[in-house]
Amino acid sequence: MPTKRPYDPYLKLIRKYWHYIVMLYEQFAGKKPIMLFDVQEQRIYAMPYREYRAGLSKRSQASLKRQYEDALEEGGIVVFVRDNEKEILRSYTLPL
Repeated sequence: MPTKRPYDPYLKLIRKYWHYIVMLYEQFAGKKPIMLFDVQEQRIYAMPYREYRAGLSKRSQASLKRQYEDALEEGGIVVFVRDNEKEILRSYTLPL
């Protein structure tokens, strides 16, 4: 479960749905997906890393590459939260 940090509404959502995020991740663990939580849909997606990364800007691709590799090395996962209303896409590296 994610650890406590200063108030972050998206981290609060991740905590609320953590059990489901992990369950879905475990279904696709062999493919080591990126997890995406859509705020408006209240849905969780397991996304193929390469396809997800390809849809990002060059700068974001480089950042995600480092984050993803670090997460795998540490036995964690990368979870993105997408809030289309506020135009926010935030990523978190979390331990399993």
